[in-house]
Amino acid sequence: MYEWNEMVQRMVDWLEEHLTENPVLLKMSEQLGYSPYYCSRQFNQYTGMTLRDYVWTRRISRAALELRDTDQRVLDIAVKYGFSSQEAFTRAFHKAFGMTPAAYRKTPRPIPLSIRQEVFSPYHYWIRERNRMSEVRVKPVEIKVEFIPAHKFIGIWDIGAADYMSFWNNGHSCDEVCGTLESMSNHVLPGQLAQTAGWFYRNGKKGYLYGIPVPLDYDGPVPEGMECRVIPESEYLVFHHPPFDYLKDNGAVMKAVEDTAWNYDPKAKGYAWDEETKQDYQRHFPEGYGYAVLRPVRKV
Repeated sequence: MYEWNEMVQRMVDWLEEHLTENPVLLKMSEQLGYSPYYCSRQFNQYTGMTLRDYVWTRRISRAALELRDTDQRVLDIAVKYGFSSQEAFTRAFHKAFGMTPAAYRKTPRPIPLSIRQEVFSPYHYWIRERNRMSEVRVKPVEIKVEFIPAHKFIGIWDIGAADYMSFWNNGHSCDEVCGTLESMSNHVLPGQLAQTAGWFYRNGKKGYLYGIPVPLDYDGPVPEGMECRVIPESEYLVFHHPPFDYLKDNGAVMKAVEDTAWNYDPKAKGYAWDEETKQDYQRHFPEGYGYAVLRPVRKV
């Protein structure tokens, strides 16, 4: 039923590993065993964009990060990502981001980078494997204390959303928001994951947030449609599950962590919840970090 979700995800994975190669479509179709026409048609159907447009936007976005993070010549970056000349690269960059590569390198600002497409999810995997799946490998949830200094948080706070899916279904563009935040990844608060979600509380109601934590002294631009708020320093109880297989175990791991986090009595560690002026954080990086919910606390 979802075979093509998986096949198109394989296309995306292949493209991400070969973005600097040409001709992309022919090589990819040979690797996957389908005709170039069929690959192109199915890619468009499942991602909503042509394969050519996807490659173009991902190349220009990768190039932007290299302009920001390296000292490579603009011409070398242009050639690396398939542009025939520095002038062609400059025209494409200006079309995508409204500024020249040189101007962006001199003064990086938030720009809407194209993000990697994901069309094969843990749900699709479960549908495919539900009759063959063995017991999910969930480890005990670790509980520890972490201090996070006062910082700023740039993002969106939505009182009408309760979780990740309802947030994106409430009028926020995942591609636009995540792409813009990715362009700010060089400003992340040390020791924290780049893009972070979580929960906040307003007048007794719980809402959902998504954004990026930055140092307290950050005074750069704030993307349109986002806010920048100061978050006080605090200790947090961290409910953490170590790295796991995203496709196989994501749902079970998230449930185990959240069940523990929302039902835990902090008095067991000499704390009380302190969520009136602070916010809960949600870290989700399955293969590298794992999954965690962080709740602010104060000593009692």
